[in-house]
Amino acid sequence: MRPPRARAAPATCSTECPTGHGPAPSCGRSGRTRAPPRTPSPPSTARPSSPAGDVCAALALFDEAARPDVILWNAVLDTLTRSCRLGDAMALFRRMARVLGAFDSATLVIMLSGASRARDVDLGTALHAAAVKRRLDTDLNLQNALVDMYAKCGCFCASEAVFWTMPCWDTTSWNSMIGGSAFNGLFDVSACYFREMIRFTVQADEVTLSSVLSASSRADGLFSFGRSVHGYVVKLGYGDTASCSVANSLITFYSELGFTDDAGNVFAGIYSKTLVSWNAMIKGLVENEKVSEALFVFQEMISGYQPDHATLVTVISGCADQGLLCEGKEIHGYIVRKGLLHEESSIGNSLLGLYMKCHDSFTAKLLFSTMPVRDLISWNTMLSGYSRDVSLGVEAQAMFKELLSEGLKCTLTTIIAVLPSCSCPEDLSFGKGVHSVILKYGFVSAVSVVNALMHMYICCGDTLAALALLERIMLVSDIISWNTAIVGCVQNGLHGDALEAFRFMHSSLPVNPDSITLVSVLSACGTLKLHSLGKSIHCMSLKRLLACNLRVKNALLTMYFRFADTESAESIFYSPGDINLCSWNCMISGFAQNNDGWRALQFYQKIEDSVPDEMCTVSIICACTQLGDLRYGKSIHGHVVRSDLQNNVFVSASLVDMYSKCGRLDVAVRVFESSAEKSIACWNSMISALGFHGHGLRSIKLFCKMIQSGMTATRSTFIALLSACSHSGLTDEGWEYYHLMSEKFGITPTDEHHVCIVDMLGRAGRLQEAHKFVESLPSKEAHGVWGALLSACSNKAELKMGESIAKHLLCLEPENSGYYVTISNLYANQDMWDGAVKVRDILQDKRLMKPHGHSIVG
Repeated sequence: MRPPRARAAPATCSTECPTGHGPAPSCGRSGRTRAPPRTPSPPSTARPSSPAGDVCAALALFDEAARPDVILWNAVLDTLTRSCRLGDAMALFRRMARVLGAFDSATLVIMLSGASRARDVDLGTALHAAAVKRRLDTDLNLQNALVDMYAKCGCFCASEAVFWTMPCWDTTSWNSMIGGSAFNGLFDVSACYFREMIRFTVQADEVTLSSVLSASSRADGLFSFGRSVHGYVVKLGYGDTASCSVANSLITFYSELGFTDDAGNVFAGIYSKTLVSWNAMIKGLVENEKVSEALFVFQEMISGYQPDHATLVTVISGCADQGLLCEGKEIHGYIVRKGLLHEESSIGNSLLGLYMKCHDSFTAKLLFSTMPVRDLISWNTMLSGYSRDVSLGVEAQAMFKELLSEGLKCTLTTIIAVLPSCSCPEDLSFGKGVHSVILKYGFVSAVSVVNALMHMYICCGDTLAALALLERIMLVSDIISWNTAIVGCVQNGLHGDALEAFRFMHSSLPVNPDSITLVSVLSACGTLKLHSLGKSIHCMSLKRLLACNLRVKNALLTMYFRFADTESAESIFYSPGDINLCSWNCMISGFAQNNDGWRALQFYQKIEDSVPDEMCTVSIICACTQLGDLRYGKSIHGHVVRSDLQNNVFVSASLVDMYSKCGRLDVAVRVFESSAEKSIACWNSMISALGFHGHGLRSIKLFCKMIQSGMTATRSTFIALLSACSHSGLTDEGWEYYHLMSEKFGITPTDEHHVCIVDMLGRAGRLQEAHKFVESLPSKEAHGVWGALLSACSNKAELKMGESIAKHLLCLEPENSGYYVTISNLYANQDMWDGAVKVRDILQDKRLMKPHGHSIVG
């Protein structure tokens, strides 16, 4: 019985069968095979080997020979191919064929190894044809070389075709198939060939076992198979041999699949550990984020072994990833004591990465300036480290200029490393300079560089330039390109442009949106209140199986809450899939923003498997403020103290606001005064709280104290201050600070500030002055300002002015029910009940609903 063929990947190789008997058979095609005979394989042709890499000596020796024979020709060819000088080897091979008129199978094996190293399938096919022509293709070593060459050149189908036509197989034959299938990513096929090899009772060697263990570690579902290979290794007795290459492969196998304890057991059982064994164990622990254990193994290693560059780079990288600066410095000291910093730049570069990731840029700069061996990677590491820290962007830009001044040639990595240093509009000029360097070096065709350029322009506020770049690479753009543009538009408030870009990408290009795309467009839909489009994108996420993605799910929650569609948001929250603390925060803040404080409290009480963070705490405090629930607010304050969140600037500001609106101004003042760090939000809350309780002069006093402390006033500060003046009847003071806002503080008044002025003048009975003020505003369609004036007229029973303002507002917003209610109340205040009823009838005829009032009492 012949064994069933291993099935390869569906990819095919169009190469003509090199034997000249038609096309190469497709992978998995059935045919006859035979088990290898028990007779020993033919002996390989002996050939002396020259010292590796000593090409000049080999060529000199060859030139001195009067009549070199085939063995000497082969030796020189071997030296050239091992030195990756395939062109010279081919020239010598042609010369050999011309001078000698002959070559043997060993010659072709050497040349095939060169073609394999160079991944030159055309050369390999030509050599195969030459072997067939001279009838050398029956040599087992040559057949094995052909199997290996085709596999390494990516023509696995041709490799299988050669293998299945071989009259017999030895261990090397099977090793070529097992290693070749793994090389082409066909890990299951590799396991299949190993099973067939065992079934034909061919003895596996160390290369076999190492290859199949490597394949098992890189494929899903082959862990059990790898464990069985481990059992086979024990059965063969490799665990007790002096050579430990198989044991090293087992360590790598278990480590790559996350079973570091099993890897440690294999490591502990190695009697004669080599440097490779130590490196495999340390690398496995580092890759599984067990850096402390890796450092322990490293300490044990250096007591008896000299670590190499790979060891040191691995442990330094592990320390960098975990932020272990002190341990990294100890390794740095060891390197200096051993004088290893002078040998190779990779060690110094790893140390630079360590210091940069641990935010010790001073030491990194000192090391960089004193490094004995420095290359472009050293520069790139420094540039990348500086660019990651916003405060060190200037250093990155200065270093990039220094790099250019020293005449070093930039690479793609250099450009991508320095561009993130441009993070604000002030960096736009430098960013444009980098853009010119990109054009100079011809990097503009690389999509990754254009993506980085787009991100730079967006961060610097020039969205149009970013979109222009996207337009130029439209045909080769990838999802990263479009995500960069869409996310950038959303971050710069260009929500409509973000949605237009998404529509074009989805309808005109073969680019599929991912979770990042959907999160951004859902945010844009929520901001623009595009309910229908948001639902369509929700359907798309379900169709593409992205709705269960945690980030998409949280974005959907936020979007529906912005639509005030709390039922849909709650339905998504309880849908299948994971939830995290951000999901709970979305629900709590969403209900609070929709004035449903009770539901927010209910969700806060249901939080599972998570400790509420500052964002969640701020949201629930806002819910307590809405409800006026002082008792529950106090319990949340207790949680704040227990969780050590009282010094968080946002939490303290929300507590001040909660206590003041629940009637406990004294507690609000104590919270404010006990805050270790007073943010502008905290100052604004306290100014507003004092004004809300009628202490306008204290608000003004606190405002002056804030300015003296060095804090910069914001628009919200003046809204709180003007509101305080309004509630306390401080009209003149209010006018004074309104003018100071623009004259001294450079803040342009907004509609909110104008509403405060109108409310202040209305409360003081100065309606004519308020009307003139509104008329003087540049925007005649400021609905909120006119609405505030209408409310003032209603309170002061100014019928004629109120009617005029109402007509103006109803022209601007005919569907606003609040204006009808206000004018109806104005008529009622004047005992003009017919007018009041008439307005109410219009409200009903238009089917407009008056917002329901609510009370926290009862």
